[in-house]
Amino acid sequence: MGMLASTDIPNSSSIPSNAPEHCPGTESELAGKADACQGCPNQEICASSKPRGPDPALPFIHERMTTVRRKIVVLSGKGGVGKSTFAAQLAWAFAADEQLQTGLMDVDICGPSVPTILGIASEQVHSSSAGWSPVYVQDNLGVMSVGFMLPSSRDAVMWRGPKKNGLIAQFLKDVDWGDLDYLIIDTPPGTSDEHLSIVQYLKESGIDGAVLITTPQEVALQDVRREIDFCRKVGLRILGIVENMSGFVCPSCKSESQIFRPTTGGAEGLAKEAGIEMLGKVPLDPRIGKSADYGLSFLDEYPDSPASASYLAIIDRIKYILGDK
Repeated sequence: MGMLASTDIPNSSSIPSNAPEHCPGTESELAGKADACQGCPNQEICASSKPRGPDPALPFIHERMTTVRRKIVVLSGKGGVGKSTFAAQLAWAFAADEQLQTGLMDVDICGPSVPTILGIASEQVHSSSAGWSPVYVQDNLGVMSVGFMLPSSRDAVMWRGPKKNGLIAQFLKDVDWGDLDYLIIDTPPGTSDEHLSIVQYLKESGIDGAVLITTPQEVALQDVRREIDFCRKVGLRILGIVENMSGFVCPSCKSESQIFRPTTGGAEGLAKEAGIEMLGKVPLDPRIGKSADYGLSFLDEYPDSPASASYLAIIDRIKYILGDK
């Protein structure tokens, strides 16, 4: 089996949001000529020698984002490290201040868990003349996710890049976010279409930074190194790294023990190695998972947990780095 050359891989940022499956990308020599191009509304433009124009969605996204003060992307190289749970706790913590307007956008298209974590999985998206309305957890916390649009939570989302990119563009330009102090963007694991789309679409508006989530073991840290490389290549500021599931806290005696051992130094070692901020460590508390299953705020339900103290300290640090504290 031969290796796939980089020139064979379409650049997802060059694929129009309304393109069909298997689109070769507007920058490819096969643009407008491949079998997949038949019937595509962009075929004539792609096949011509005319210069490619910018994505028509960009000015609408830029206009919509002018009312959003801070945009924070939550990333993880590895799945299952608690990224979406952290994003939800971050949103809840910001929204605890009634003076702050907070939004949480879930662009994990194939695994939209945010609606369940926030206890709004049965809600639906409504539209008005101003655009799509976010689903509100409380008066100052709005959420948008593909999970609200599925017939049931068991339905698989089997979309290729162009369709994912198109939905992300809609979340940014068509959702009536209103005036927001913070927009938190929960992404899927890895460095693929969704991540490239967010960076591309928000290039003019600006992203304030990314928070990287990992667990202590080397198998997770390997993928975070790739995430760091991605951020640096696309010019995305890294606010810092969080070590999740960092030890186990017994709910009864509050003692802590190591479950995932940091054999290579954990997130702290990686932070020093990569020259990035170590935001903090969140111990593994089984009640975090319970709260997520029932759609409850862990911070409100268990304020005395060491994990709650860790969450709040990390969030305060993020605010300080952003100059908001």
